[in-house]
Amino acid sequence: MPPLFKDSTASELHAGLAPLGVSLRLARRLQAAVVRRDEFPESLSEVSDKLLARVRREVRLPRLIQRDKAVSARDGFAKYLFQGDGPEPFEAVRIPLVHRSGDEKLIVCVSTQVGCALGCEFCATGRMGFGRNLSTWEMVDQVIRVAADSRHPVRGVVFMGMGEPMLNYEAVVRAARILSEPCGMAISSKSISLSTAGVVPGIRRFTADRLPFRLVVSLVSADPSRRGGLMPVEKAYPLPELMESIWEYHRASRQRVVLAWTMISGFNTREEDAIQLAEMVRGLPITLDLIDVNDATGRFHPPTSDELDTFRDALRKHLKMPVVRRYSGGQDINAGCGMLAGAK
Repeated sequence: MPPLFKDSTASELHAGLAPLGVSLRLARRLQAAVVRRDEFPESLSEVSDKLLARVRREVRLPRLIQRDKAVSARDGFAKYLFQGDGPEPFEAVRIPLVHRSGDEKLIVCVSTQVGCALGCEFCATGRMGFGRNLSTWEMVDQVIRVAADSRHPVRGVVFMGMGEPMLNYEAVVRAARILSEPCGMAISSKSISLSTAGVVPGIRRFTADRLPFRLVVSLVSADPSRRGGLMPVEKAYPLPELMESIWEYHRASRQRVVLAWTMISGFNTREEDAIQLAEMVRGLPITLDLIDVNDATGRFHPPTSDELDTFRDALRKHLKMPVVRRYSGGQDINAGCGMLAGAK
C-alpha cells in the first residue's frame, strides 16, 4: 500500500518514505503542507523537483466528499455531512467561539464512527446502530475541511461526534497526534478531548499510554440501575469498575477528571442525584460538565430553569466541585450533542 497522507504522523510518514530518499525533516515539511494547506507542494526550497515528483507518484492524498452543509440561524454552529472511504455519510460540527473580539476561533466536533454500537437511549447516533469505524485520515480530514471553509482558525477538537472513540482507539489517538504535532495542525493537546460513554478497557489503555489529551467520561447518573436503563454500556462496565478506571487515570496523570452529565428533566436533576454523585466521587478531583439533553423524538426533555437552578444549588451544597454549564448549539439544524445521525 502506498503511504497515505493524513493517516500517519510525520515519523510514520518518514518510515514509509525513507526508501525514496525522504528525510525526517522533509517528511515534516510535507506533512505541514498537506495538513495545513491540503495540497502536495509543487516545489520546496532545498528539495529537488525530481524527488518531489517521485514522492508524489508513490503517495495517496485522500479527501472527504462534502455532501451537505447547514448553518444555524440561531448561533452560527455549522453541520457538515461528509462521505469517505465507504458509502455511509457521517457528520462533523463547527463550533464558533467568537465572544472575544480579536480572538475568534473554532472548535471542531469530530465523528469517529458511522453510527454507534452502545445504543444510549437519548442519543440519535446510538439509535442508528453501528456502521463502521472511521479511519484516521477521515477524522483528520473533517478538521481540514472545516478549517478550509472557515474564516477563523481551529483551536480545539473534540472527539464527541458520531461513535464511541474508545471503540476505535488506535485510529482516534493517531488522529489526535497528527492534529496536535507541530508540523500538523499544531492544536494544543490540552485543547483536544476524547469522550467516552464508559468503555473501561479504552480508559485503561488511555491511562497506560500517558496521552496528553483531555479525557471526558459521560455518566448521566450515579445510580447503576437508572444509568443502565438509558446506557447499556453500564451492563458491560458497571459504575464501580468505571470509577476504578477513572481513579487509576487520575492517579497516573494527576489531572482533574471531566465528567459529563447530560441533564434530563425529571430523571437526573434531583437533589438525590447530586447526593449520589457526591458520594461516588468523594476524594476524586473532578469537573462536572452539565449539558442539556437534545432529543428530536420528544421523549427526553432538558430541565426547566427552576429545575436547573435547584440542581445547581444541590451540587454546590453536596458536590463542592467545579461545575461548568456547557452550551449545546445548533439544535435548529440537529447539530447539538446527541443529535448527529448522518442526516437521517
